[in-house]
Amino acid sequence: MTAAAYAEIAVFFAALTALAVPLGGFIARALAGEAPLVGRVLGPLERALYRVAGVDPAEEMSWRRYAASVLVFNAAGLLLLYALQRLQPALPLNPGRLAAVPGGVAINTAVSFVTNTDWQAYAGESTLSPLVQMAGLAVQNFLSAATGLAVLAALARGLGQRSKGALGSFWVDLTRGTLHVLLPLSMALALLLAGLGVVQSFGGEGRWPLREPARDASGRPVTEQVVPVGPVASQVAIKQLGTNGGGYYAANSAHPYENPTPLTNLAEALAILLVPAALCFTFGGWVGDRRQGWTVYAAMLAILVPLTIATVAAEQAGNPALAALGVDQRPGPLQAGGNMEGKEARLGPVDAGIWAAATTAASNGSVDAQHDSLTPLGGLWPMWLMQLGEIVFGGVGSGLYGMLLFVIVAVFVSGLMVGRTPEYLGKKIEAREIKLASVAILLPSAVVLGGTALACLVPAAAAAAGNPGPHGFSEILYAFSSTANNNGSAFGGLTADGPFWRRATNVAMLVGRYGVLVPVLAIAGGLARKRAAPPSAGTLPTHGPLFAGLLVATVLLVGALTFLPALALGPVVEHLQLHAR
Repeated sequence: MTAAAYAEIAVFFAALTALAVPLGGFIARALAGEAPLVGRVLGPLERALYRVAGVDPAEEMSWRRYAASVLVFNAAGLLLLYALQRLQPALPLNPGRLAAVPGGVAINTAVSFVTNTDWQAYAGESTLSPLVQMAGLAVQNFLSAATGLAVLAALARGLGQRSKGALGSFWVDLTRGTLHVLLPLSMALALLLAGLGVVQSFGGEGRWPLREPARDASGRPVTEQVVPVGPVASQVAIKQLGTNGGGYYAANSAHPYENPTPLTNLAEALAILLVPAALCFTFGGWVGDRRQGWTVYAAMLAILVPLTIATVAAEQAGNPALAALGVDQRPGPLQAGGNMEGKEARLGPVDAGIWAAATTAASNGSVDAQHDSLTPLGGLWPMWLMQLGEIVFGGVGSGLYGMLLFVIVAVFVSGLMVGRTPEYLGKKIEAREIKLASVAILLPSAVVLGGTALACLVPAAAAAAGNPGPHGFSEILYAFSSTANNNGSAFGGLTADGPFWRRATNVAMLVGRYGVLVPVLAIAGGLARKRAAPPSAGTLPTHGPLFAGLLVATVLLVGALTFLPALALGPVVEHLQLHAR
């Protein structure tokens, strides 16, 4: 790996930290309704929405009512998004006169975007009109991210409450998360991206003359390329900031209309991790101890930075099969070097490797390179980042509340090991919390492994893999790792639009989202009813390098024991085969 690659990785994470710290403070104030500028501008709209919806902003909800509100609201969003797709021909802003989306694809897409997964079994530019992209997909990009943010706020209240028992109002948390946090950030990023060359238009299509005339399948001459255009920059902004990842185009952020230059690539890659990283510092402010936020942030970095380096190193090392043919894969002034298969020439393997690690660490799933073309080890590390549970930054809100489940487990185990009372932020961690945390941690893993096994046993499902042997197995394993952990990216060699894959991924996405979200709210409700005990000599400190190391060890141990055998059958075997030639 080159010195320039190390420098780029260092600059990326330094910039992330520099942006995340102040943003974390802003989010804490915004969700409390205390951000002065945003509050003055959007406060009247917020209050008007409460009046129209009949919401009392001072209302307090139990965890059961909070969870019911989340589920009912998400179900309504799912039905509305499904209806928009099915009614597409009758709706305006359809310059390409696109037909109604088939029922199976429509329900799969609705489940995908409501659960913040954004798994796409279709080509966006040739399937969905600008109206459906905006009013359907982009709206759910905001609302699914705001839902995760709201659940995190509820858990933070449960940890910080002093025997009150209530978790606040989901409707207030949802509204403030959307209006005061995601909307201003997305507007700023959309303006930046549009200024840097990302398309933002209602023109319908762009026509560009070909340098060399070609002929279509009927033999007729083709002199120009027709590319659909639309409100791309605005959708890219929230797809990245909301850790959604669904692209306006099938090529996602590898498409030059979504990501034209290395500068837009850097801005979008930072946006993927920005809000989840900032929420660590928001959490520290919420619970009244900023050291807690720094400890969780340090633990996340301690996992992500080495795996980012490993991914970039694997891609820069190149393909030994090509090296044996005498192909020069060394970086130099005239070429990026390394494994350029599936990469954009304007980006190269370093930018692609950083993006692959960031997008799979966050539950984002957008891509600027073809993950199916990554080297075996280059694909292994992003896959494992998803399998850890999308808790290394993860999704907006969902990543941090997922990591806090591991914090609860680490506190309980370490407390028992040293004979100290298991407590976190003054709240005793007891059997109920551990059982719920275990269910939330292990349920998506069970779906990944069980779904992969089932797909390998069903001939029609296994035939959807585009490659034989271990790489085909990796494509299947990656698909379930992505959907069950609400990431949404894919190894592109898998044809996932058949009946089995639509139904299986629907189940995986729903279980991965709500099988974690509901136990988290149950934990929050139980903790909110407990009295906080002042720290004593028997209290295990949950801040500082020691606890951060313990948290990292807990995450890696669970991830390794759960998925190492499956990874050995896929990318590990493929790596050994490639280097044995």
